[in-house]
Amino acid sequence: MKQSVVQAKDIPESYLKYTGRKTAIIISLALLTVVLGIFAICAGSADLTPGQVVMTLLGKGSESSQLIIWNIRLPRVLAAIIAGAALSVAGCVMQNILRNPLASPFTLGISQGAAFGAALAIVVLGAGSMQSRSADAVIIGNPYIVTISAFVFSMAATLVILFLASRVGVTPEAMVLAGVALGSLFAAATTLIQFFAQDVQVAAIVFWTFGDLGRASWPDVRIMFFLVMLALLYFMLHRWDYNAIDSGEETAKGLGVDVEKLRLGGMLISSLITSVAVAFLGIIGFIGLVAPHMMRRVIGGDHRFLIPGTTVMGCLLLLASDTLARTIIKPVVLPVGAITSFMGAPLFLYLLSRGFKKK
Repeated sequence: MKQSVVQAKDIPESYLKYTGRKTAIIISLALLTVVLGIFAICAGSADLTPGQVVMTLLGKGSESSQLIIWNIRLPRVLAAIIAGAALSVAGCVMQNILRNPLASPFTLGISQGAAFGAALAIVVLGAGSMQSRSADAVIIGNPYIVTISAFVFSMAATLVILFLASRVGVTPEAMVLAGVALGSLFAAATTLIQFFAQDVQVAAIVFWTFGDLGRASWPDVRIMFFLVMLALLYFMLHRWDYNAIDSGEETAKGLGVDVEKLRLGGMLISSLITSVAVAFLGIIGFIGLVAPHMMRRVIGGDHRFLIPGTTVMGCLLLLASDTLARTIIKPVVLPVGAITSFMGAPLFLYLLSRGFKKK
């Protein structure tokens, strides 16, 4: 009896150490993101000191620093943090509910659907144009039409996948294959539009698909923030359900989880925040694939910690990628989508080496 009492006292302490380590990692990543955010605001062609940044945020900076920080750098940094959170948590949830480690907004055809919508708006609706200046000569003449069109077609890709799941009853594995097929279809349609487009329109399409956090405005940041916060709340409320699905669908159903409803809801909300981010900022690949796998290796698969951990990791990865894109060969700003894509190929090779070894 005495021995059992001692064991009962030991269990909570070990459990607190177990959970405390995970919490400490998440908090450390959040603090690192804040530090990197301050560095990102300071870095650029117009170098600013941390003191200037703090004074400007307090409303006591010079007119030029206020213009640079409030109108250019701060919206860009916040857009990187919010979009990184959206793409990473969407990938985390999709990988769980579809039970496929390669599931992500990029591999399910959502990004390709947005690219087709943007190309359609640029060519058919005339949203791409040329301006007289030599720098940034190709511009998006009507970003609102492009954004709306990109959002509509990215959600269209999602609705097709959800229709197959709810009406036809395809398996989660087949849903991933359907996403790959839709991505290929949208990519082919985008290529066809480019073939018949004028040179300036083709350049505008390519410019949009690069992915650019600099195009985010304060209204865009507010919309993304509101939707991502609601999505994170929904995902955290269902964190135990996602843990149950990890044990298998039959086990989850035995525990009272409505797997089909959870899968449809998770796919819809994940696709919604992905579509909004992609429509505002362009295609940013592989954040939703890389961040969940990195955090699983560090804190495990418990979604009580994996969801917030993946969210913070996505913020850090996209912010670091954008900061690197802005500073590596400044004043030239590289496409952030190209920087993030460099992380995708090594991860795919790693997954292949882990999952398809010869027996």
